Amino acid sequence: MNYDAEQARKHLGFGQTRERARIFAYLNYLTPKSRREILELLVNGLKRLEYRGYDSAGVALDTPDGKSIAIVRKSGKVKALEDEILSKEEDLQFDQSTDCHVGIAHTRWATHGVPSEINSHPQRSDVDHSFVVVHNGIVTNYKDVKVFLQKKGYSFESDTDTEIIAKLIHHLYNKHPTYSFRELVEQVIQQLEGAFALAFKSKHFPGECVTTRRGSPLLVGIKAKTRLATDHVPILYSKGEIPILARSDSTAEFQPLENAEVEYFFASDASAVIEHTNRVIFLEDDDVAAVKDGMLSIHRLRRSLDDSHSREIITLKMEIQQIMKGNYSSFMQKEIFEQPESVINTMRGRVNFDNKAVILGGIKDYIPEIRRCRRLMLIGCGTSYHSALATRQLLEELTELPVMVELASDFLDRYTPVFRDDVCFFISQSGETADTLMALRYCKNRGALIVGITNTVGSSICRESHCGVHIKRCRLH
Repeated sequence: MNYDAEQARKHLGFGQTRERARIFAYLNYLTPKSRREILELLVNGLKRLEYRGYDSAGVALDTPDGKSIAIVRKSGKVKALEDEILSKEEDLQFDQSTDCHVGIAHTRWATHGVPSEINSHPQRSDVDHSFVVVHNGIVTNYKDVKVFLQKKGYSFESDTDTEIIAKLIHHLYNKHPTYSFRELVEQVIQQLEGAFALAFKSKHFPGECVTTRRGSPLLVGIKAKTRLATDHVPILYSKGEIPILARSDSTAEFQPLENAEVEYFFASDASAVIEHTNRVIFLEDDDVAAVKDGMLSIHRLRRSLDDSHSREIITLKMEIQQIMKGNYSSFMQKEIFEQPESVINTMRGRVNFDNKAVILGGIKDYIPEIRRCRRLMLIGCGTSYHSALATRQLLEELTELPVMVELASDFLDRYTPVFRDDVCFFISQSGETADTLMALRYCKNRGALIVGITNTVGSSICRESHCGVHIKRCRLH
C-alpha cells in the first residue's frame, strides 16, 4: 500500500497520530482456565502495556452463565481496574472454569472524551452488550458515521470515537444476520477512516475473536502444546463487496496438528505476550485475523501487487526481564541506571577496537549506495528526533554529506521533496510511531533508500525498511 502526504493526512490527521491506547485479548480453546486465571491474564497483559501515562482501563469477558458479556471499566491506572475486578469477585464467580473463552482488555489515554468510566473501553453496542470492542487509534470520520447511526435510531452514551464502531457492527448484524463475525468486521472497516487496531467480542459468536488493524500495531501470539502445522498462515482474499468464500474446509487456516489445546494472544506490543509465548504473527494493514473453533485465519478484502501471500510465524528473542521494573522505584530510574548496559549492548559485536572498525551487518550491503547519495535525511518524533539533532553535526563531519533532520509530522505537512538518490533514516524506539511510519511510506513511494533504526525487531518500520540497525538497548518504558 503506497502512501503520499495527502493520503497520510486523510487516514491519520495531523497532530492526532500518536498511539493513544493499548489493547490486549486472550482466547483459550480446549484449555481449561478458571475465570480468575483469565482475569489475571487480562490484567497482567495490560500491566505489561502500561509503560506510559494512561488514564483508564477495562476488560470484557463472558458472564458466568455464558449468555452475555460482563464489562468492568475504571478510571485511573490498571491497578484501579484490578481493585474494581476484585470487588466483584462474587458476581464474576472467579472459581468457575471454562475451556473455551474470549476476553478483551484495554488501557486508554484519552483522545476523545474526558477520562471517565463511561468513556473507557471496552465500548458496547447496546445495553445487552451484543458486541463489544477495544480500539487503539483514532477514527477520523467518526462524526459522519455517528450521524448516520443516529438517523438509524442509535443513541450514544460516551464521547468516544470507538462507540461508533460497536454500534456500526450491531447495525450491520441486524441488517445481515447471516454474515459471519469476520464478514461483519470486514464490512465495518470499509466504512472507517483513520488509524486503528481493533479486537471484537460478541455474545452472538461465542468462543470467537476477530481483530484487525490499519496504521496501529497488532500482533497475534500462539501457544500450543502440540507441534504447529505450519510456520506460515496463508492469506485469504474476499471476492466482491460481500465475502462469499466458504471457510470450513479451507487449508488457509492455522491450527495445531491435532484437535488439541491452543491459546491465542492479541496485543499492541510483544511485551504483553512474551511471558506466555515467543511465537507471534505481526499483522499488516487491513489484515482481519479471526479465530473460530480454535482455528486462526487471516483475510484481506482485496489483493494488491505487493501483498505477501502469507504471514510468517516469528520466534521472538526477548526476555521478560527486559520489561519488568525490578527493584527500581520507577521505570525512569531503571532507565537511568541501565544507561551503561544500554551503551554496551548497542556496541557489542559492532566495534572492533583493535582495527578501529565498525560493523553494522544490517546495512553493510548498502554502504556503497549510501556513499553515493545526494543527502542523508534523519526523520523521527519526540526524543528520537532529539537524538537525530544531536547526531547531525557528527554525521556531516564524518561523511561530508549534507544531513537534514526532520520532525515526521512537519515533514509530511510540507510535502517535502524526496528524490531517488536520497537516503532516509527513520528513528523510532517502538518501530510503530505513526507519523514516522507514514513519512517512511511517503519516502519509499518516491524511491529513496529507507534505513530503519529501532529497538523492536519485527516492528512495522523494521519490516518496511530496505535495511536497518537494531539498537539492542533495554526496552523504553
